[in-house]
Amino acid sequence: MPHVRKIVDLSHTIGPAMQVYPGDPVPTLIRHCTLERDGYNVLDVRIGSQSGTHVDAPAHLKAGAATVDRLAPELFVGRGVVFDLRELVARQRITRELIMSRADDVGPGDIAVFHTGWSRHYGTDAYYTHPFLDPEACALLLDRGVRTFCLDAPSIDETPDEDHAAAGYPVHHLIADAGGVIGENLCRLDRIDFPDPLLSLLPIALEAGDGAPTRAVAMELAE
Repeated sequence: MPHVRKIVDLSHTIGPAMQVYPGDPVPTLIRHCTLERDGYNVLDVRIGSQSGTHVDAPAHLKAGAATVDRLAPELFVGRGVVFDLRELVARQRITRELIMSRADDVGPGDIAVFHTGWSRHYGTDAYYTHPFLDPEACALLLDRGVRTFCLDAPSIDETPDEDHAAAGYPVHHLIADAGGVIGENLCRLDRIDFPDPLLSLLPIALEAGDGAPTRAVAMELAE
């Protein structure tokens, strides 16, 4: 019977000192009850729906689309197909040509994982200069039946700044239109040193949430 041989934690810890997407709320964790005063500990947790390692539901950018609490759990668990893109430079597009060598390996139920290595910049301004997915590459994988996309950066689209104008988040819209989901801010992808990892990106079921934090993991299964 299959069992889990190894688990790799792909998630950043959520706390008040963490890096957030520009303009997003900074998490606060306040001691609401304490052992000394109340006999038990309870945290008052205030975070954004896109805090830390999280998933985007279609409702993140599409009016009337499914919210995170209405999505099937099957969207968040599947075989991970890792695209090794660690040679990319700042703000480089992940094009069809860059993923074509593995594009035939993916199909319905698989999770596309873009390993850019950009999590090494987490906590610095350079983190916002990450590589990003080109719409044509996204369309190629959607045509293959992929509905779950994730990467080790703050956005699957380019993050705008004063020198780079907002492009309207085209990849977010393509995936939302297909009823798919996006996982962002993953880390430790280099520790997936085994084939066909089973990925779990199961989020908190926030009522009417446009997204939610997740404890993302990659699991190695063995007979």
